[in-house]
Amino acid sequence: MSWNPPSRPSWVEHINTGEIWPMTAVAQRPFTLDHIAGQVATGLGCSPHDVVGELDDATLEALSVLLPALENEAQLHVLGRWITHRLLARLLLQRMLIERTFRDTPALAKVSINEPWVVAGAPRTGTTILHEVLMCDPSLRGPMGWELLFPAPLGEGDDDPRIGLADIELRTPQTVASGIVAIHEYSARMPKECLSAMSFAFRSEEFVARYHVPSYVKWLQACDMTPAYAMHKRVLQMLQSSSSSRRWVLKSPVHLHSLDVLLATYPDAKVSFTHRDPMLVLPSVTSLLANLRWAHSDQVSFSDIGAYHADLYSRSLDHLVDLDASAFLPANRCTHSTHREFLDDALAVISGIYSQLGIELPQSTLTAMSEHLSAHPQGDKGGHAYSFNDLGLDHDREMRRFARYADRFLS
Repeated sequence: MSWNPPSRPSWVEHINTGEIWPMTAVAQRPFTLDHIAGQVATGLGCSPHDVVGELDDATLEALSVLLPALENEAQLHVLGRWITHRLLARLLLQRMLIERTFRDTPALAKVSINEPWVVAGAPRTGTTILHEVLMCDPSLRGPMGWELLFPAPLGEGDDDPRIGLADIELRTPQTVASGIVAIHEYSARMPKECLSAMSFAFRSEEFVARYHVPSYVKWLQACDMTPAYAMHKRVLQMLQSSSSSRRWVLKSPVHLHSLDVLLATYPDAKVSFTHRDPMLVLPSVTSLLANLRWAHSDQVSFSDIGAYHADLYSRSLDHLVDLDASAFLPANRCTHSTHREFLDDALAVISGIYSQLGIELPQSTLTAMSEHLSAHPQGDKGGHAYSFNDLGLDHDREMRRFARYADRFLS
């Protein structure tokens, strides 16, 4: 079993050895609600006590688990702590602004999110490229990175300063851990997945992706995800109120774990599932998240990440088999396609999805989709090497765990 972390720029070492004092000073602050609330209070012009007083019980519960896990389990280096303090402050500030906006503008709660189209599937199954291609349809709209990081205040424009702030935040980990770009590029003007909106509720796989936080993982897997989806809907309502009312096309692997809450939040949603051999999914997603964690910590366990995702997705995909067998969604609201099928003939897959969902696909839209695919060939950001053998997992055991899933969706 082996994993070789990518090299880091020399300036990262200067930060991590404490040579850049302003960043070190921030990094030395503890991850406590008082400190995070203090940073947010400065931006809001109120007291930390006021900030904490506006948080509901669900948010306080989530923070009471997350913050100690970051402090005691994540083993962050100086730059990782600095990045995380900025992340937490942004999330809490944006949450406050979102809630205040809804309080001051009651009509926002009545904005309808009609028939959202959700792309769901395990990581590395083609959710991203399918999402991007669907966004070529002028009748659909997907959220951009900057919109999901900074949905408040209302309003938008090409010169919005939030775009630059989001770009810095999204690109910093890619700069620190150079291997990320070849696996999954992020930027302010690229589509972003739903978990970023859920992070404002502090109930999100984003924290699991970035950090080794086993106590938070245990809590997250058992908690009620309704507050996370309620926040997700609020973010979409804000974005829709200030711009186009085109139908949303969304995506995230995390929906696999909470399909019941997703459909309770969006009862008329259409869902397109993507599928791929789990023996390829597991090393690929583990490689991505190992690189992401390397941007925050010197202590990255490739085997721990692999074991976690094997457990997580064996349960979620097994549950999907049961749901699909029960026809939990009618055929005109649910599609399935494989990564292999998409690579072999993406336009045929897309045409089939539109046909099954009863959605018109004009030739002009199909042409735009074809042009997007040609402009973004697989591997255009560099190679991504990974092997199941690097995970330290028993291949035969994992094949057995995923056998029902493979028989139903990959046969």
